[in-house]
Amino acid sequence: MSWGTELWDQFDNLEKHTQWGIDVLEKYIKFVKERTEIEISYAKQLRNLSKKYQPKKNSKEEEEYKYTSCKAFLATLNEMNDYAGQHEVISENMTSQITAELARFVQELKQERKSHFHDGRKAQQYIETFWKQLEASKRRFERDCKEADRAQQYFEKMDADINVTKADVEKARQQAQIRHQMAEDSKAEYSSILQKFNHDQREHYHTHIPNIFQKIQEMEERRIVRIGECMKTYAEVDRQVIPIIGKCLDGITKAAESIDQKNDSLLVIEAFKSGFEPPGDIDFEDFTQPMKRTVSESSLSNSRWDGKSEPKPGSKSKGKLWPFIKKNKLMSLLTSPHQPPPPPPASASPSAVPNGPQSPKQQKEPLSHRFNEFMISKPKIHCFRSLKRGGGGPEDFSNLPPEQRRKKLQQKVDELNKEIQKEMDQRDALTKMKDVYIKNPQMGDAASVDHKLTELGQNMEKLQLEAQKFEGWLAEVEGRLPVRTEQSRRQSGMYDTQNTSAVNNCAQDRESPDGSYTEEPSQESEMKVPVTEFDDEFDDEEPLPTIGTCKALYTFEGQNEGTISVMEGEMLYVIEEDKGDGWTRIRRNEDEEGYVPTSYVEVYLDKNAKGAMTYI
Repeated sequence: MSWGTELWDQFDNLEKHTQWGIDVLEKYIKFVKERTEIEISYAKQLRNLSKKYQPKKNSKEEEEYKYTSCKAFLATLNEMNDYAGQHEVISENMTSQITAELARFVQELKQERKSHFHDGRKAQQYIETFWKQLEASKRRFERDCKEADRAQQYFEKMDADINVTKADVEKARQQAQIRHQMAEDSKAEYSSILQKFNHDQREHYHTHIPNIFQKIQEMEERRIVRIGECMKTYAEVDRQVIPIIGKCLDGITKAAESIDQKNDSLLVIEAFKSGFEPPGDIDFEDFTQPMKRTVSESSLSNSRWDGKSEPKPGSKSKGKLWPFIKKNKLMSLLTSPHQPPPPPPASASPSAVPNGPQSPKQQKEPLSHRFNEFMISKPKIHCFRSLKRGGGGPEDFSNLPPEQRRKKLQQKVDELNKEIQKEMDQRDALTKMKDVYIKNPQMGDAASVDHKLTELGQNMEKLQLEAQKFEGWLAEVEGRLPVRTEQSRRQSGMYDTQNTSAVNNCAQDRESPDGSYTEEPSQESEMKVPVTEFDDEFDDEEPLPTIGTCKALYTFEGQNEGTISVMEGEMLYVIEEDKGDGWTRIRRNEDEEGYVPTSYVEVYLDKNAKGAMTYI
């Protein structure tokens, strides 16, 4: 079926239909473009989601990803990142293969349609103009015929009238002849124009218009085929990424199947195992006997005190119940609170905060293990310095339980060995370079390498000494780790009889196996036992020197242990700067010192101590 023969008289309707077809094509282009924008937005959101839950570098989260479940979650995040990439591929392919191509095709289609309808309109205008010319010729022929008839009738009337002169009759006759001649000429012209019009009209409706309409039909059919091809491409673009998306989903499934609960349980043991033995049974102490009370061999306090006199009756001293003892008030002053300080009040006036900001309570965890293994090692009094100064612990990690200490030492040894190997590789490379320079002096000066070799040798020597030091500590710890046997279980409650045993690892008596310090005054027990050298060493500790002064900007009520109350406008001494936890340690007098929020005071440091510095 051809539009040229079937729709020869539907020029206007065809013009509207083809314009509608182009509008449909542009609508489809808009649809695909919005789909690509959705894909890009979806991919961006997926990438942001994956990035949001990625572990932060050098953070505690990164350590958690050693567990298989966390590794599987990390693999899921990575696969989701690749999954998002496939949606970006969909957007890119649809933009390049559909949107761009269709936009170019629409422009070509508009130009072609404009050309075809211009030709059709031109042909239509020509036939309409010719029709008007034919009508004018026909009207002129009709008018000339009527004029000729009137002239003939007038001549016949004049010729029949006897009163008319011969000259008038001749004049009428000539006029009639002229009119007849004009009528004949008009007839001939009309006949000629009519024949030509009929010929052109046949050409118009049977040749020109069919050809133009056929071209318009082909153009429209190309548009329909093209939009069908684009719809296939639309589906194919999605189908192309399905295998890769399937691989991403398979990766997530594989990661989920790799989760090993037993392995995670072992990792928990490795992370938190202290290496201590559980306490043995406590013997019954019969207080009904008048004899002197004794402490059982398996009790958790020291049973022998060589060179020490028996305590006076009525004297009070804290018993060293190692697994259950909590930090006393003096120990709480040595460490800053674990929680962040409260924000300063909205108003500087004390009335703005009638009860004052609440100082954060320290985390409380009961100690469930005994530290008898620490009591047979050398005293480590310097660990109190690191605690009081807010440091990260002693170099040999003696503030940690045995198992955790061993892991830290092993990690340090491995790091040092890697550094040594790196220095050795550099030394070998420089040595080879020096040999090349010696054999080929034009390539470089061999003496220029000696300084670097000497520096590398010194670095290696320092690293080796450091590694030997940590290996010694590691060997000491591995030699002292207890073996869980029946004999060790029976003897796990006994302590060394020497006085130095009380001094050993002085911070561990108030430290839980996970390394956290706790405070729970309700569980402190008072026992009538001698004062140990541990207490003497602690009491003789020199007070920290003042490093500046401070002025209280707000009133702070130190309600928790480790803090100190201050009044607005009060001047105090600074003995320890803020270590980044938001607390500053101050002193009022020899007996009163503690922590206050840094934002509550204005600090003036001595120039000779830390350099002139003022902060709020």
